[in-house]
Amino acid sequence: MLQSIDLVYFNAGGGHRCAALALQEVIREQGRPWNVRLVNLLEVLDPEHKFRKYTGMAPEDYYNKRLARGWTLGLAQELKILQGMIRLGHTSLVRALQQHWLETEPDLVVSLIPNFNRSLYESLTTSLPGVPYVTVMTDLADLPPHFWIEARQDQHIVCGTPRAAEQARAAGYPAHRISLTSGMILRPSFYRPASIDRAAELRALGLDPQRPTGIVMFGGHGATQMSRIAEQLHDTQLILICGRNQSLAGKLRDMTPSAPHAVIGFTDDMPRYMRLGDFFIGKPGPGSLSEALHIGLPVITFENSWTMPQERYNARWVRETGVGLVIKSVRPVRAAVAELVGSLPEFGARVRRLRNRAVFEVPEILADVMAGCDENNGLKIPLPAF
Repeated sequence: MLQSIDLVYFNAGGGHRCAALALQEVIREQGRPWNVRLVNLLEVLDPEHKFRKYTGMAPEDYYNKRLARGWTLGLAQELKILQGMIRLGHTSLVRALQQHWLETEPDLVVSLIPNFNRSLYESLTTSLPGVPYVTVMTDLADLPPHFWIEARQDQHIVCGTPRAAEQARAAGYPAHRISLTSGMILRPSFYRPASIDRAAELRALGLDPQRPTGIVMFGGHGATQMSRIAEQLHDTQLILICGRNQSLAGKLRDMTPSAPHAVIGFTDDMPRYMRLGDFFIGKPGPGSLSEALHIGLPVITFENSWTMPQERYNARWVRETGVGLVIKSVRPVRAAVAELVGSLPEFGARVRRLRNRAVFEVPEILADVMAGCDENNGLKIPLPAF
């Protein structure tokens, strides 16, 4: 009989769902004897869509619209309000989740989301004692307290950076409950061999194969600052990927830059477009940064008061690893591009040292947890004592 694994996600930002889909695909390709089920947490907690009925939109739609418009100032304060509301509603959240687990009877629950890990863990352990619970972080680091890592929970946690593993250790997790992967979960398509004629592909987009090409992307919903970047880099060849932001795509297509700019809407083939670039410009999201670096692109990203609190460490990580440049605003982007392009071999060499195989490593970790042998398969690197 197949064992059932529930991957818990939601659609806020898109990265959590992408990670769940990537794991589901790899597990299927590996032929593991598991029934992998995707669980949208909001569908479990609000099956009648009452929030949408009362407000006119789903909670994740509100969040994604703010990202698209760049309305991210103040999210740190709003996060505290959200976490306070989750704590206030903890009892009712646990009750709804207990009913779900009793009806679906998973053999393993894997959370790919922050903020709700206390409710998810307590509901599972009280309704189905003995069923293991795993949190797979889809951020490079935690944002304590109560974001990814909840203290005093007898569970496993999967971290994509040594910094996140250190945070788990500091929160009281023993080494055998912590697994360190080589990065963030990426879709399997990023690992498949690609035989593209780069020059022909660039010419098909109206671009010059002899010019350095920048990939500009701000997540699956785009962002208004992309138009300011396009204006600043009017003489730099760019591929601007707008996601589902049709208004932004239209605005960019109406521009008349002095260098070729190709404007792309939503695409499921990000590896193809990234392989046409020489460098990447975008927000410090863990998914987009990891995708660009895996393809081999040095990055230019941003850190300022508008940067989402959970992504601020990512900018620091870019600086520390030397895989790109971090700037405060769009204004110095021209100088940053000139510096990066002038030192592409040096930046590229540091990028090539990264070897991200997380999407293949996580199923092995889950197999160990399900087999009850995670005590011998936890953290393999020494961490500072706390």
